[in-house]
Amino acid sequence: MDTESLAAIRDAAIDYFTRSKSVQRSRILLEQSQAQESQSDAQAGAWRELAALGWPGMLAPEAVGGLDFDLTAAAQVLRAAGEHVAPEPLLAVAGLAATLLARLDTPAARELLAELAAGRLLPALAWQESAGELSAEPLSCGCEPDPDKVGHLVLQGDKTMVQPGPAASGWLVSARDSEETVVLWVPRGTAGVEESIVTLVDGNRCSQLRFERVALPPSAVLGRGDRAEAALRRALAFAQILQAAELLGLGQALLARTRDYLCTRAQFGKPIGSFQALQHRCADMFIHLEIARATLDEVLALASAPDELPLNRLEAEASRAKARCAAAALQASRSAVQLHGAIGYTQECDVSLYYKRVLCQCAWLGNAPSHQRRYAGLADDGPGTDQRGGWSGEFPRQADWSAMAEPEFRAMVRAFLQRHYPENLRYLSHRARRAEMLDWTLTLARQGWIAPAWPQAHGGMGLPADKLIAWIEELEQYGVARAPDQGIVMIGPLLIQHGTPEQQKRFLPHIVSGEHVWCQGYSEPNAGSDLAGLRTEAVLDGDHFIVNGQKIWTTLAQDASHIFMLVRTDKSARKQEGISFLLADLKTPGITIRPIRTLAGEEEFCEVFFDNVRVPAENLVGRLNGGWSIAKALLGFERIFLGSPKQSQYALGQLARFARSRRLFAEPVFLERYTALRLDVADLCAAYTGFANIVKAGKPLPPSVSLLKIWASETYHRIGALLVQTCEEQGAIAGDQELDGQPFNALAPLIGSTSAMIYGGSNEIQRNILARQVLELPA
Repeated sequence: MDTESLAAIRDAAIDYFTRSKSVQRSRILLEQSQAQESQSDAQAGAWRELAALGWPGMLAPEAVGGLDFDLTAAAQVLRAAGEHVAPEPLLAVAGLAATLLARLDTPAARELLAELAAGRLLPALAWQESAGELSAEPLSCGCEPDPDKVGHLVLQGDKTMVQPGPAASGWLVSARDSEETVVLWVPRGTAGVEESIVTLVDGNRCSQLRFERVALPPSAVLGRGDRAEAALRRALAFAQILQAAELLGLGQALLARTRDYLCTRAQFGKPIGSFQALQHRCADMFIHLEIARATLDEVLALASAPDELPLNRLEAEASRAKARCAAAALQASRSAVQLHGAIGYTQECDVSLYYKRVLCQCAWLGNAPSHQRRYAGLADDGPGTDQRGGWSGEFPRQADWSAMAEPEFRAMVRAFLQRHYPENLRYLSHRARRAEMLDWTLTLARQGWIAPAWPQAHGGMGLPADKLIAWIEELEQYGVARAPDQGIVMIGPLLIQHGTPEQQKRFLPHIVSGEHVWCQGYSEPNAGSDLAGLRTEAVLDGDHFIVNGQKIWTTLAQDASHIFMLVRTDKSARKQEGISFLLADLKTPGITIRPIRTLAGEEEFCEVFFDNVRVPAENLVGRLNGGWSIAKALLGFERIFLGSPKQSQYALGQLARFARSRRLFAEPVFLERYTALRLDVADLCAAYTGFANIVKAGKPLPPSVSLLKIWASETYHRIGALLVQTCEEQGAIAGDQELDGQPFNALAPLIGSTSAMIYGGSNEIQRNILARQVLELPA
């Protein structure tokens, strides 16, 4: 479905939930449950209104009166329902039950589905037999032929957490019949059904069911065998994805309410939203929810594709979406209560309604840890596995990469690495130097693959975002070291967008040929995070600038041939208005470079001194004194680069290598921690893809790109910390060790990630940017 149609569906859902005062109705529902009053009349009236909109049948085909939405469209409704804490059992009926009936697609199932789509029937799926169960296979609930009636069945067993509880018209029951799964329709009022009502924390109710020798006619059988089991599994997976959408909506509403409260609540004579500690808590809510949104969008795209995912893959992706959105919604709900203070702890505050709904939706259909465990069992082998070959053709310099299937593209990249990448440079524990990587750099340049994200018109591969992620993953998995690459990832893309045609012609070909290596001259002593405070001066003298000053923390300047830098060209202007952006050849007289030894013992950073350095005026990028806008654009490129999954994938691969060598994947505690980190990296990839698409479209990156740098560097750090802990005594060994014939350094990811949270603007500064420029919290 196109973007405009999805927006229209979302707008209609928001309009309904606003007009019907969903928040107030949820409060009434909660208060009625606490007073043990009947809820059926109010719920029935609301359901009739939904039926008029056609939403009970939103996933049902048009042939039975449904709207025939795909999963992405239905998710718009569920997300809006979450934003308004809607009390209707949309997920249980329109999501879970309707999908099962549509997938069974038998005459009896179609008849029930038509009644559901019309709003006349509220069937509840009774599938779960024990708490925490995610398997769709019924274990103890079974049926057998009725000895007294030919063709009839007798149902025996228990089901738990059946929703929508007492509002249900009847139950879709999964059971075992001999050795196969069967789905049965049991209308309310059938003899032998015992129902116990359980009140949930949000005021909704569910049922515990016991079927005691329940006699059913042949027409009760809606489906059986492999088809029924597949329909059940796919329905549950779809419902879990829709539930993730509702959880995302709940979390986003909590963030919006909290942000508004921080802007209006005053203490000590100022809005509490101006306090940095609270701003950072609010920024963290935003980060978790944006990662969840990116994850959900990616999973919805996969699940809504014309070619259906295999069941195992669908269930793995459903678990990924549910785990991420549940974690984000829980984090948002807890933070919302804390940031509201005492009023947030009262039932009077609407935050309480959202918090309780989050608790219910996180628990039903599997909580986050349960889904992480299922993901670990269903997903492929993951980072660090050495998958071989599968490519026997030539390696094209250019191709229609979008048209190439991803497995084919990965096989091609893998084969190229196996054929051309030096074995002695795999899994380097230190930052690679120019001399080490020169042969590999020139190999990529000759192949035309040195700049995978650049447009083909400028000598790049022009990879779409999905192939760029695949490229990154394959290189990290193979242990390819990062060459000095600021020309590729920073100044090149900047010149493509902001350079003059002459500058593009003069500089870009030398970057993609591997001849020129660039470094960045931004930070200065006393001008790091406060970049506008820089003091390096450039005075125009005819057709040259005379540059004097000092730069610091310049990565691998000793290996670079050129530097791009910010200089002050007007001392009388406001700090940000008197800055210009210059390009300089590091062989120019008057430039001195002094390396700085890092915590890791490596000379990765440098000081660069400028003493009456003459830089051609034609090397000015943008207008004179207009460098701040260029700098901000470059910072966007830097943050998307620093937010790349490359470092985390490399560290995760190292962790997986060590874990396999020690058989740690057989230990449940380690596997749980590893899987959580693996999902952090997978969901980082989803967020990165969204921002990469913005760059590919030639649009400026929004300030929200800061979240990418925070999530990437902190994920990298968490992986590094687990690696050191897992290595035990080996985690204190300096330098390289050997693991399976390849170099291995237990400390490298932890120490590397420590600097990643500082350079490019510390994570605290990034949180300030999110708080003020994205969330618009008061200064």
